Amino acid sequence: MGSLEKNELHEVLIDGWNSVGAGVAHIGGRAVFVSGAIPGERWIVRIVKATATAVYAKGERLLLAAPERIEPACPHFGKCGGCALCHVSYEAEKRFKLERVNEAYARIGGLALRCGEILGAEHIDGYRNKAVFAVGAGAVTGFFRPRSHDVVAVDRCLIQTDAANRAAAALCEFMKKHGIPAYDYSTGSGLIRHIFVRVGMSSGEVQVTVVTAGGLGAATSALADCLREAVPEAVSIVLNVNRTAGNTVLAGDFYTLWGRDTITDRLCGLDFELSPHSFYQVNPVQAERLYERALAYAAPEGKGTVLDLYCGAGTISLCLARGAEKVIGAEIVPEAVENARANARRNGIANAEFICADAGEAAAELARRGCTPDAIVLDPPRKGLNPEVIAAAAAMRPERIVYISCDPATQARDLKLFTQNGYEPIEATAVDMFPRTRHVETVVQLSQQKSDDVVRVGDRH
Repeated sequence: MGSLEKNELHEVLIDGWNSVGAGVAHIGGRAVFVSGAIPGERWIVRIVKATATAVYAKGERLLLAAPERIEPACPHFGKCGGCALCHVSYEAEKRFKLERVNEAYARIGGLALRCGEILGAEHIDGYRNKAVFAVGAGAVTGFFRPRSHDVVAVDRCLIQTDAANRAAAALCEFMKKHGIPAYDYSTGSGLIRHIFVRVGMSSGEVQVTVVTAGGLGAATSALADCLREAVPEAVSIVLNVNRTAGNTVLAGDFYTLWGRDTITDRLCGLDFELSPHSFYQVNPVQAERLYERALAYAAPEGKGTVLDLYCGAGTISLCLARGAEKVIGAEIVPEAVENARANARRNGIANAEFICADAGEAAAELARRGCTPDAIVLDPPRKGLNPEVIAAAAAMRPERIVYISCDPATQARDLKLFTQNGYEPIEATAVDMFPRTRHVETVVQLSQQKSDDVVRVGDRH
């Protein structure tokens, strides 16, 4: 392979994408990643970093543009690090995401599984029901520059709601008027850390949470008044005093300054109560399509018992309960289990129950009852599943397993382990929950293998 040096200029053809949406070229047999480039384009690029494992380049001059290239509508594109795909048509974005999923299945999972469909979003702007703006020096709101605490000021984020953008602008004005500084992560000084806005897309209700490193004293009531004036849809203004030194947005103590502690929203015909730290899909329109597909995979005949092993506050479980005979949700966080039970009562759902347990404990509890689930639904965090969870799920021997994931790489890794535990992935659907970003959600149906020669994870040879 050829040696590449920093600041060298090369003319390249972009022949692919990488997993974060950068273009890939090849020079002397080495893959070179070019942010903002699109397959099919010709560029003059400058090498900015070359290591033994990766080469990164900056596009200096576009010689031949791809037909999919468009002018980004966002003036902050390429700076804030949030949306990676504002420069391509939405059709090209969907193709990239589908290719990313299938590349992960083949390369990481070694699977024959192919995802043939991506459910695109009707709206690619203003779709997020949750906004988290960082607050920076000079009373600006925006997003952290990658791998730093430098805030890139964003006066209007196109994928956020108008209410969220208005709340962020109002907070900036409040800070300037009252001389209240932003929190400085390097020194621990200052006060305002984030503004967190949650919008009920169906209900229209808005909750604004301001995250600080300490109390605001006499200015507290003025903050509530300022936000209420800017966001008249708000039904809840909350102060979160987060004294932790890390990057966790919400932590510590919560004080409702005005209105209610929660907002409500409707998903899949069900009502959910949401606090600032409730888990709730950020794109409810696409979430409904995702859950419909998960239900079709888990209970295709509307029968049987479904076990939801990462039920959280019961969002998926209660949606599944409308199309299955019985749903059992398992969750290790006691507060989330109580929320799930309350949501079931709120919606009059009697065929869903919730137990506080991890995957292994849930399996043991069901075994004691003599209950074998017909299907198991898994929707883990981005890091995916522990091998022990895969083994515990497989040991219950359901007919079907449904795996929902927001990371094709970790999902592909876990699907490979499921094949070693007797389950074959047979169908996959991608759902574009996050337009304009590189992220994509997938749901996979696995079926129990009938052969006797399946190798179990943990078997000794």
